[in-house]
Amino acid sequence: MGKEKAGSDMTKKCVMALDAGTTSSRCILFDAKGDVICSAQKEFMQIYPKPGWVEHDANTIFDTQLEVAREALAASGLKPSEVAAIGIANQRETTIVWDRATGEPVSNAIVWQCRRTAEYCDELKARGLTEPIKKKTGLVIDAYFSATKLRWILENIPGVRERAERAELCFGTVETWLIYKLTGGRVHASDYSNASRTMLFNINTLDWDDEILKEMSIPRSMLPEVRPSSGSFGETLPEFFGESIPIMGAAGDQQAALFGQGCFEKGDAKTTYGTGCFILMNTGEKPVFSEHGMLTTIAWGVDGRISYALEGSIFMGGALVQWLRDELKIISTAPESESLALSVSDTNGCYVVPAFTGLGAPYWNPYARGMIVGLTRGCSSAHIVRASLDAICYQVLDALSAMEKDAGIPLSGLRVDGGASDNNYLMQTQSDLLGTDVLRPACVETTALGAASLAGLACGFYEGHAKQNIAARFTPRIGEIERAERLNGWRRAVRCAVAWTES
Repeated sequence: MGKEKAGSDMTKKCVMALDAGTTSSRCILFDAKGDVICSAQKEFMQIYPKPGWVEHDANTIFDTQLEVAREALAASGLKPSEVAAIGIANQRETTIVWDRATGEPVSNAIVWQCRRTAEYCDELKARGLTEPIKKKTGLVIDAYFSATKLRWILENIPGVRERAERAELCFGTVETWLIYKLTGGRVHASDYSNASRTMLFNINTLDWDDEILKEMSIPRSMLPEVRPSSGSFGETLPEFFGESIPIMGAAGDQQAALFGQGCFEKGDAKTTYGTGCFILMNTGEKPVFSEHGMLTTIAWGVDGRISYALEGSIFMGGALVQWLRDELKIISTAPESESLALSVSDTNGCYVVPAFTGLGAPYWNPYARGMIVGLTRGCSSAHIVRASLDAICYQVLDALSAMEKDAGIPLSGLRVDGGASDNNYLMQTQSDLLGTDVLRPACVETTALGAASLAGLACGFYEGHAKQNIAARFTPRIGEIERAERLNGWRRAVRCAVAWTES
């Protein structure tokens, strides 16, 4: 990652990253080179009170996060005094409200996945607020974001509205909650990246938006102070680790991964290949508002400057490989997809369009359905597997092409992480179709590394914005003519999936 600054405290041996995920709490300790010293992880319970509702016990989030931090520190053999700082990366948008004096939550946390406020979002759209909110926040009106979740708690938990009006309650996303608890209630703060995911924060003025707060009847007194992503968030209480440790960084998980991947310049982009695919592109120091359905978000605030990003998500990434394994039973393990794809020289004209739940950007057709097109008698299971992996790459290409059009910035290379990034065939194909290099880092713990880097920069443990070591570089092996032919076939296949919905 980097080296210790000249003159820095040489007694400091590591930075602690708290990775507060959706299903588990993790802690990873990184040394001065950005290498992992040790880690610990603990899952916590998911709560589903009704169909479409998802909750977490906020106290359990804190308890498990503290537990794994202590466990990792003990396993490392390091003393608390040897930890330079703590950095936090967190599941974004999840909403917690708690008593300012006691630190006790007023209800379970409402998780980013929860859809209970979808009808209220429809009301906001019907009132013509889509464009005003997009221009202020960079976001679409959706139950995904924190604003409507917070309003739901105010409206539906008895007594909460009155307590909030008396300035007795605090709101925060998960990093704010952890900071509040770790500092014993002395710090109620968020960072720019997480604030930008609430649908309450004006990314132009860099302040909570009074008009949106009034529209949703949310008291401003509940909201945290918004601070740079790399900078002081207070110190932990001594009793948690034996002595205080400064908290010096915080960012939402996808933005932390963008930072951990070293995407510091305009046009730098990363894709996380998980169940779906998360794609973020750094667009520099001015927000770019998408005309192709992408989200505009704050990437981070560092060194007195704000960096922005475009963000898009793809519904079917690794889930497509799971479909091949579990439903079609063409493969028995996910890694088999690579060897089977390489057993044939092409897809034999076959294309898979994985529109199982519709198509995302840039098509945005929720009614499109999955297709396998171009089938001939010579098509085998290997051709279908190869076409399925290609489909993941085509979807990433579609999203990145939309980002390039929105931003007017050419893609300067793609950094990759996530489980499916281990598939060399997938990564080579991604490079071929994009016509640019695909870079896989040595450290795949990019989210935690990003949090550690933000904290390490703020306290002087790391020097500069050092980029990750690259473990594998994939360069394009096909020419423009072949690339254009393959893309033309993909877009014809997409039109078939869309045409399925036509009467």
